[in-house]
Amino acid sequence: MSVELLCFTCGSFQAPLTFFLGGSDKSFLTSPIPAYLIRHDSKGLALFDTGLGHRHRREMDFRLAADQTGFVFHESNAFAARLRAAGIDPAQVRWIINSHLHADHCGGNASFPNATVVVQRAELNFARARLDGSLYSADDFETGQPFLQVDGEHDLFGDGSLILLPTSGHTPGHQSAKVRLATGDVVLTSDCCYLQRNLDELTISPGNFDKEASLDVLRRLRAMRDKGTRMFFGHDPEQWQDVAQGTILR
Repeated sequence: MSVELLCFTCGSFQAPLTFFLGGSDKSFLTSPIPAYLIRHDSKGLALFDTGLGHRHRREMDFRLAADQTGFVFHESNAFAARLRAAGIDPAQVRWIINSHLHADHCGGNASFPNATVVVQRAELNFARARLDGSLYSADDFETGQPFLQVDGEHDLFGDGSLILLPTSGHTPGHQSAKVRLATGDVVLTSDCCYLQRNLDELTISPGNFDKEASLDVLRRLRAMRDKGTRMFFGHDPEQWQDVAQGTILR
């Protein structure tokens, strides 16, 4: 068994630090929007999150003001474009794992028409009941592919190399992914843990759906990290300073 993890970013999100950590520091943070490809030598290609979609596309010269909350996303930032630049055909993707169904995590789903979308049943039900055109929009996730709805922990490849972990709290059906590489386990946290500081300080975002569940998730993640598991956080700019597009972890 051989598994590779390829790391990409698909635009950026800017917001006050209070959005991520609470507290009183209102300085603004510009954070990456990550998306990942997991390549299994016999099971094929899976994505973990797909970034923003075309409804958030901006002109190339668009910039947010220093104190403005929002996304910056250009055509070249699209996940499918990132994959093509890395020599990967989006039509070959077999699975899309959506951590949750907010716009910046499933907006690129439509670009992978041959994939099955793997999502927690609780998340899909919640999203469908709360379509607001912003965080939850049918344009992002009702894109024609079949859904594989899972309940709790799920071994996607059936060999322990890609385990979906229920990490509800940010949303009711949030999930993370544990990837077993030759060099050790990596957890893709997505938004259950925005920044390393959330984990270090056990601090949760004030916008989370269930704060007690969110705190329990952080405790579980910290226990995993203490045992040597590497974390890729949801929107941590410091972590991505030295990670180039398409960086391969084995």
